[in-house]
Amino acid sequence: MPKILVVEDDPTIGKVLSRYLTHAGYEVRVEVDGNRALETFFGWRPALVLLDIVLPGQDGRSILKSIRERSSCPVIMLTALNDIENRLEGFQGGADDYIGKPFQGEEVVARVRAVLRRTPALALEEAAIFGDLRVEFASSTVFLHGEPVKLAPRDLSLLLFLAQHPNRLFNREQLIERVWGIDYDGSDRAVDLSVKRIRQALSAWPKEQGEIQSVRGLGYKLLCHTGPLS
Repeated sequence: MPKILVVEDDPTIGKVLSRYLTHAGYEVRVEVDGNRALETFFGWRPALVLLDIVLPGQDGRSILKSIRERSSCPVIMLTALNDIENRLEGFQGGADDYIGKPFQGEEVVARVRAVLRRTPALALEEAAIFGDLRVEFASSTVFLHGEPVKLAPRDLSLLLFLAQHPNRLFNREQLIERVWGIDYDGSDRAVDLSVKRIRQALSAWPKEQGEIQSVRGLGYKLLCHTGPLS
């Protein structure tokens, strides 16, 4: 049952969202305070966050920034600030979608489902271990030699997906569709650049344990020599 964290200081809206999402089959927690929301996020490790902007403690933009520093967990901004400038600011900060108030509960559920479909790296298992590389799917975080690996959200999503399917080959088109979404607008060579950045971030990962392998003319796979262990 995917976990959804709702960060909303209006108790009525929080209850409505919780009811709709629970009915749709999600496990839901609601936080009304920005500081408490971050504690819950890193402790509970949700599959997706519905995040208001105007909050006590920390505002939604600050929370989104803190999440993006350590995780590529999908975030949908939920706010009455529905003008184009705020939408662009949210997307530039790493938001995956944007819903303006007032809203229909059915629309929120539909958007949650759509975003999660575009995030196939979220796996049912908690984590996979490839030697000194640990990939935590639930929190969308990666550790090498016990230290967090810093990656841009798009690169992190690609690594999570490959780690979810070790030793399985995917071509560029498959990776774009299954990781970044069929509505991705850009060159398929972006996959090559993303893999290059991932390799740089994992340069200290011993080759005898695994590597991101390219198969000429066919695609990429996470070649695993040590597992995975979960």
